[in-house]
Amino acid sequence: MGANLAISTADFEKEVVQSDLPVLVDFWATWCGPCIAIAPHIEAIAHELDGKAKVFKVDVDSDGDLAGRFGVMSIPALIVFKGGLEVDRMVGAAPKDQIKAMLSRHV
Repeated sequence: MGANLAISTADFEKEVVQSDLPVLVDFWATWCGPCIAIAPHIEAIAHELDGKAKVFKVDVDSDGDLAGRFGVMSIPALIVFKGGLEVDRMVGAAPKDQIKAMLSRHV
């Protein structure tokens, strides 16, 4: 992972729930092949929508409580938050355009 998009439970409230911008959170794990496959897409979207949306990654192994809080059962799980609430969700690997379109709907 080039850019450090990782977020922990400690920062989640401030960076995601209280964000004025829409936030895409990628729930992933190092052992998840599809998660690794879409990682470059997630980083590219973070750069392309910088200033319009935030993008973070949550490692379900180190921050499993967050995964549980949002009912993440399969990964990768991509959840869009706006105004502190979940407004969209995608489970499984998808093409970059599809992931970006999901987030862009809320920008």
